Amino acid sequence: MNFMEMERRHESGIAVKWEIVLVRGQGARLWDDQGRVYIDCATGHGVAILGHAHPTVTAAIQQQAATLITSSDTCFSDVRALFLERLTEAAPAGLQRVFLCNSGAESVEGALKFARYSTGRHGVVATMRGFHGRTMGALSATHNPHYREPFEPLVPGFSHIPYNNLGAAEAAITDDTAAVIVEPVQGEGGVRPATTEFLQGLRRLCDARGALLSLDEIQTGMGRTGKLFACQHHDVVPDILCLGKGIGGGVPMGAILMGPRVAELKPGLHGSTFGGNALACAAGLAVFDVLAKEGLPARAAEKGAYVFGRLRQIQSRLVREVRGQGLMIGIELSQKSRPYIGALMERGVIAMAAGPTVLRLLPPLNIPDADLEVVLDAVAEVLAKPLE
Repeated sequence: MNFMEMERRHESGIAVKWEIVLVRGQGARLWDDQGRVYIDCATGHGVAILGHAHPTVTAAIQQQAATLITSSDTCFSDVRALFLERLTEAAPAGLQRVFLCNSGAESVEGALKFARYSTGRHGVVATMRGFHGRTMGALSATHNPHYREPFEPLVPGFSHIPYNNLGAAEAAITDDTAAVIVEPVQGEGGVRPATTEFLQGLRRLCDARGALLSLDEIQTGMGRTGKLFACQHHDVVPDILCLGKGIGGGVPMGAILMGPRVAELKPGLHGSTFGGNALACAAGLAVFDVLAKEGLPARAAEKGAYVFGRLRQIQSRLVREVRGQGLMIGIELSQKSRPYIGALMERGVIAMAAGPTVLRLLPPLNIPDADLEVVLDAVAEVLAKPLE
């Protein structure tokens, strides 16, 4: 059976795909329909933070699926209550209210609405190279014209400043600014970490001018950068924290965490049919169990330090810079990255891009050391010289 042809007949055509059919995953490895094995350093755009088919998450999903998958949010839920308790216990101090949704983009959409509702203002300051999602509000905060222009006019009131430029932020945040939204490490924008000076400066400016600070931790959250939340590297607590990707261990899930400067939300102000369903909450609880039991944020910090050391030893005129944090890794190349991602795939490593010239690695936080060595050897081999 030709699955590629079958899928091509019916799909939208939006996704740019590699010529492989993935059928199974276990740990950091994936198998295609031809039996070839790959080490997964894309993890579904950073979703599979625990790898594939983790036994704790799998068991939780199976048990919950056989018990209760979903119910109306007009009723209370045992598993939702437990998940909310676990999430807020782990969150930075003061973020004690949560709205659960189904994706990172949805969490950004809700954050923008809650900021406008809380402040009575409409302005939103975002950053150049920032990426926050593809729905209309999240897209308005996203900077890249490639994503924006086909859908303009977008939501009014958004402006963009250079990342890590506190002077530009001081000029842009005004009495009409409802929120500042920023990634602690820009993902799609090239794996660019924020400075502590920038994030702490944004916190001070938002406090002084009555705006809410919203941190998009959709990709950086849940241990990816070496701490459970990337803002913890900088001693910054936002008013709104957006989560997604890895929070459900592969089950679609998003969350908006809110601090005391976010107004009390009236019933019916926002909603989500599937948000906080029992299946996703059970998976989320299992993710927290694994992160804690296996000490994965700390392991991501340790493995990340080793990875950066190895990558910075590569002697190649292709490599301009290696940057990132924890196991969120970007290699800036002097050429387009896609051919090199293809060359890695031929060697059994699945990677991804972060803009046109950045090769991005997002391995599972629990990737075995042996698999990581295979990845690093393959990267060094592929980047040794330019492809013909």
